[in-house]
Amino acid sequence: MIETISLNHGGGGKQTHDLIKNVFVKKFGISEPLTDSAILEGQGNTLVFTTDGYVVDPLFFPGGNIGKLAVCGTVNDLSVAGAIPQYLTSSFIIEEGFPVNDLLLIVESMAEEASKAGVRIVAGDTKVVGKGKCDRMFITTSGTGILGSDEKHISTGALVKQGDKLIVSGSLGNHAIAVLGARNNLSFTTPVSSDCASLNHMIANVLSCCNGIRFMRDLTRGGLGTVLNELAEMTGRGIIIDESFIPVDEPVKGVCEILGFDPLFLANEGKILIVSSKGVETKILDLLIQDPLGKNSAIIGEVTEDNGKKVILNTSSGGRRIIEMPSGVQLPRIC
Repeated sequence: MIETISLNHGGGGKQTHDLIKNVFVKKFGISEPLTDSAILEGQGNTLVFTTDGYVVDPLFFPGGNIGKLAVCGTVNDLSVAGAIPQYLTSSFIIEEGFPVNDLLLIVESMAEEASKAGVRIVAGDTKVVGKGKCDRMFITTSGTGILGSDEKHISTGALVKQGDKLIVSGSLGNHAIAVLGARNNLSFTTPVSSDCASLNHMIANVLSCCNGIRFMRDLTRGGLGTVLNELAEMTGRGIIIDESFIPVDEPVKGVCEILGFDPLFLANEGKILIVSSKGVETKILDLLIQDPLGKNSAIIGEVTEDNGKKVILNTSSGGRRIIEMPSGVQLPRIC
């Protein structure tokens, strides 16, 4: 058992998963499989409930800020469970001396994003701590949504089987690189903006037009590589993906090559993985590409027979490598 918490425990990789399983799941008695949202059976309705904390540094970055990020992240967690997001709550922890004008900008962006997503922020809480007791501002948001009976399997991956196709809804790593640039005052030849966006309308359109959605998950902390390993563990199946099909914008690819980052493990705040039954993947891809938030979507691989629950990457050079759950963190505090 570990004795102290490190930044790696917040990276979304192996150490995060070990901490969750060995501490929170064990002590709270949470049932597996672990998903981004809890599915709660009510009287005549199935509710989906989620909560998330946001500690991004810096608070403002190209394409968004901590407030927009908090709304988008919670809306997306509900949406990839197959739910229709409805209500959010928001809790602020603010450091003494924080500029009120910055607070107004953050709250206004939250209101604007909630309006775009068609959700309401209905409750919240505010705490102020002394100078140096908090890094400017932290936000926690919670959300609820309604889940139809046909979508209850989506977050668990219970129906995933051999031959199912893997689709990502756009280019990877933009959020992480945008935050990195803002944090370190880096100037990129081609500007990189965060992909931070609420995806509920795009997801609802796909669900309403296509049967055969087996699984969905947003590609936040830990990126695509982590989600694929989670999926392999949940389903007991293997996964094969093709590097040449994985969309990564050239500016992001260039930064990764210079700094040694792997785009498979970079965080995104407006991208999802969809697993579809074989035969409907092209229809789903066409729907995604028609949406501005999914214009760079691509089919990147498929689910295979059990191969030790491994994720295999066919590299662009013709080789193969195993994609393992990362044990550390490439960039801390990106969400």
